[in-house]
Order: sequence, then structure tokens, then C-alpha cells
Amino acid sequence: MANVKEALHEILQLDGAVGACVVDSNSGMMLGAEGGGPVDLEVAAAGNTEVVRAKRKTMAALKLDDSIEDILISLGSAYHIIRPLTQNDALFIYLVVDKARGNLAMARHKLAAIEKELTV
Repeated sequence: MANVKEALHEILQLDGAVGACVVDSNSGMMLGAEGGGPVDLEVAAAGNTEVVRAKRKTMAALKLDDSIEDILISLGSAYHIIRPLTQNDALFIYLVVDKARGNLAMARHKLAAIEKELTV
């Protein structure tokens, strides 16, 4: 089992990882962050909280009895991945991966593995 700091450190070992944080979707506040570079992770945490809330609201309106595995936002130069925790869906991991240096499939796979081991 990994704590937030250890999990974020491991996530940042991914090729192309720019920054990552664990976020409380009830408040939009970060529980921890690492990296970020040009990405302001505090602003991203608050903004992506709204993304998660909007998706859950849409799923409820559509009466979808399912859970979010991850949300992918693909920009010109980066992938932004939001992964709610299965053991506590009020929390999510947010990761930014540089498209030129990273691998989306590997990033999703690694986040899924780390998310299962994360203790908060």
C-alpha cells in the first residue's frame, strides 16, 4: 500500500509525466501534488473537480448505473487523465502527460495499478 506522497512520486516516474495530484472532488482541494511545470495543479484540481461533477450529473440524468473508470482530455500537446479512486470515489488522481514523451496506454495502466494500492 502506498500513501499519497509515495503514489504521486511513482506516477511521476512515467515517461512524459508533467505533474500529478490527488484531489477531493467535494471541495476541489488537493491532498497532495508533485511536479506540474507549466500546469498550475491547484487551478487544475479545482477545474477538474467541475469536470467530474458534470460527468456524474450527466450519468445520473441518463440513468447510467455505472462508474467512471477514467476521464481523458486530449489536448494538442498533452493528455490530461482524471481517475476516480475505486475505494473512495470522492477522490481522484489527476495526471498530465506530455504527448511527445509519454504513452497514453502505459499512463492509464500505471494509474489503474497505483490507484488500487493507494491508501488515503
